[in-house]
Amino acid sequence: MLAKILLFYVFTPLADPHAIRMWQRDLSELLGLRGRILISEHGINGTLGGDIDALKRYVRKTKQYAPFAKIDVKWSPGTGLDDDGRSVDFPRLTVKVRDEIVSFGAPDELRVDENGVVGGGVHLGPGELHRLVAERGDEVTFFDGRNDFEAEIGRFKDAIVPAVETTRDFVDELDSGRYDHLKDTPVVTYCTGGIRCEVLSSLMVSRGFREVYQLDGGIVRYGETFGNTGLWEGSLYVFDGREATTFGDDAAVIGRCGSCGAPSDRMVNCADDDCRRRTVLCDACGERAVCRAHAAAA
Repeated sequence: MLAKILLFYVFTPLADPHAIRMWQRDLSELLGLRGRILISEHGINGTLGGDIDALKRYVRKTKQYAPFAKIDVKWSPGTGLDDDGRSVDFPRLTVKVRDEIVSFGAPDELRVDENGVVGGGVHLGPGELHRLVAERGDEVTFFDGRNDFEAEIGRFKDAIVPAVETTRDFVDELDSGRYDHLKDTPVVTYCTGGIRCEVLSSLMVSRGFREVYQLDGGIVRYGETFGNTGLWEGSLYVFDGREATTFGDDAAVIGRCGSCGAPSDRMVNCADDDCRRRTVLCDACGERAVCRAHAAAA
């Protein structure tokens, strides 16, 4: 058996999210899959781990439901399987209905039809992204659509990394005026698998950003295409047992240990019990360190 991790989402109107939840839970349990699936009236978003054959069956069955026929699917290597053939990268399976399938805290701003998000940015594949940069050069701004700690170990070269601890912080960040100088320039949003950019780009367009793009398939698809030879630098933070992944053994290490400053892409929880951030800490410095925000305040 071969362990794999599946990332997927699709924005599409769903009349009965709770019925979809029961079907998806039963299907995933039947196939012995673990991970997390979120469902709302706007669509579905999930990450599942397990044996590759079981995951392929999951994709095939899910795509048979017409609204999910165009679901965006990406594959990553898994760490392994336990004695029962279940993914070791996820402790359990959770399938939930939420107001949003990615939590920006702005469900009423999002418009979705059968073709996806209405009013979002222009989708660019990895090759199209390179052509835009070749044609427009320094005019192009990369805008990170992830939590800021994720960018500590990997990001696009010269990207803007907004100071957001959670996805919900993006609305206030955009409304702050800090990025108004970008409203007449080409802005490329990017995130792990593409879903956060779907919503972020639509929020930017509705706030007057006139030339907004989004990296189709996110960093994962870009890395599959260009590995470490393109514009991406470092490791990719992931929300499962792997913690971080790279696109080859020759990946640069751009993270710096919050304790000693040594190069590292190892992430741990901030040692402050009231803090929910992650921080970089090298093997030599152990298991506990405060994040940069707490270190600066000390």
